[in-house]
Amino acid sequence: MSRNTFFIAFVLLALPVLLAVAPHSRPEPPLIRPQIPLADRTTGDRVFLEKADRLHKETDDSFMTVVGSVVFTKGPMIMKCDSAHFFDNSESLQAFGNVSMEQGDTLFVYADELDYDGDTEIATLYADQGKKVRLINRDVELQTDIFIYDLGIDLGYYETGGTLTDPSNTLSSLYGEYILSTKEANFYTGVHLNSRNQSDTLDIYSDTLYYNTQTHVARLFSPSEVINRRGTIYTTLGVYDTDSNRTTLYDRSTIVTAQHHTLTADTIYYDRTAGYGQAWGGMVLTDSVHDAEVCGEYGFYNELADTSFVTGKALLKHFNGTDTLYLHGKYIRTSALYDTTLVAADTVAGTPESIIIDTTHVAVVHPAVRFYRTDLQGVCDSLRFTERDSTLRMFINPVVWNEEQQIFGNVIEMLLNDSTIERATLPDQAFAAQHIEGDHYQQLSGKEMVAHFEGGQMRQLDINGNVEIIMYPEENDSTINKIVNAESSFLTALFKGRVTEHIKMWPATTGTVTPLFLARRSIYFLPKFEWFEHRRPIDKDDIFRTEQDPPTPDSPGLTLQKLPADETGAL
Repeated sequence: MSRNTFFIAFVLLALPVLLAVAPHSRPEPPLIRPQIPLADRTTGDRVFLEKADRLHKETDDSFMTVVGSVVFTKGPMIMKCDSAHFFDNSESLQAFGNVSMEQGDTLFVYADELDYDGDTEIATLYADQGKKVRLINRDVELQTDIFIYDLGIDLGYYETGGTLTDPSNTLSSLYGEYILSTKEANFYTGVHLNSRNQSDTLDIYSDTLYYNTQTHVARLFSPSEVINRRGTIYTTLGVYDTDSNRTTLYDRSTIVTAQHHTLTADTIYYDRTAGYGQAWGGMVLTDSVHDAEVCGEYGFYNELADTSFVTGKALLKHFNGTDTLYLHGKYIRTSALYDTTLVAADTVAGTPESIIIDTTHVAVVHPAVRFYRTDLQGVCDSLRFTERDSTLRMFINPVVWNEEQQIFGNVIEMLLNDSTIERATLPDQAFAAQHIEGDHYQQLSGKEMVAHFEGGQMRQLDINGNVEIIMYPEENDSTINKIVNAESSFLTALFKGRVTEHIKMWPATTGTVTPLFLARRSIYFLPKFEWFEHRRPIDKDDIFRTEQDPPTPDSPGLTLQKLPADETGAL
């Protein structure tokens, strides 16, 4: 039977039934239950209609309408909705109501509307007002108003603001991308990362941030701010592990701690949990509480132990408002020192036994120490400064200059007030000299010497034991014409600028006064005299100079000795 004959027979047999059912109305078109073709579903670039309750197509429409429990597949991806327009020529579709995309048991996308372009393989998903498109990939969830998913390269992105959440962090931005295969998420413009750890605080603000939802590592590529309870990080390029709280920073990044310390360098490694950081290249550590700054090419800082170490053109600056002390040594170490005092219980007052903890800081600089300030310069092999007593202790060939005055000995201890010298103590083999003119120097030598300063100038000098002096008393017209050589056991001298106002020696004094025109050069200098002008720093940059002519071990007046250990057990 031909196709036409079959069609005519079908119409003749069905006509009475149709007339009986609707004798006066146009018959409804029959509902067609779609027949799913048998085809190779493994073809990843084809879209197949797998299921629908009804299918309808108008003659003028370029699409078929499918309604009821609609299911499409594209490779491993399953797309579901309540209804859809399916463009079978281009394998594009528009889906409406309860839209979902599923791939295995790991990827789920939920939306209210979907546009899929079969030519570009791009799916655009929309949410109704007050709702969000939701992508769930295992323990990662992304929410946005409009989500664009490129099935060809397995990349999803949004351009209208979105939020990504995983077990560790929540990230939000205006623009975002998520690569499902690599777990990489890229965020742009108004990026905010917030830790979900209830016992910790972490907020990162940036405009370009790359994040891996598997490792929870954030990469920063624009001016960024990382805030936590221990301080703030400022960087334009860095890597931050949000699980371990370890970060590596580049391009002159800065860390500001809760203790008001600021660390800046070309490269910084920082472990926030351990409170430990290392820095390379132009490192600057600033302590605003103590008005100090440490610089170098390499350094580390332990925030919890409050210790630091710097080397590579190491420089310590101390600011006092009107002047700055510049101090250099090969190594600079700073550390906190804790003293505990047990206070017994007082049964009368009813107070229990308690412990008082006293904290101070110690700085150790060695070797080849040189420092400069406009009113004070010095050199030595090693130096230690203790905050508690504001005392600077210099060891091994120390020399200090104040204007035309010079002091040296085996050890020099200087009491500072806001980095201004108040007192200098030389407990062993002390020597002080002051240049007058030409080959003439005021000289004082003794076993122990204490010099008191006012306004940056020596005001009083006390010498105990084995006192030897050479003085040039000024005449009324400020000229000098005689030299005084004397010895005693004790001496007190008062100075006003370069003028010696008063000298007292006791209990017994021996000596001579010689007119200059009769004085032999042999009485111009005490046996221990040295004038170390060649070692003296002349400005803040000269502290980095290597001394070309250092004193030898047998230099007069200097005895080489080992540097004693400080209170911390360091050098």
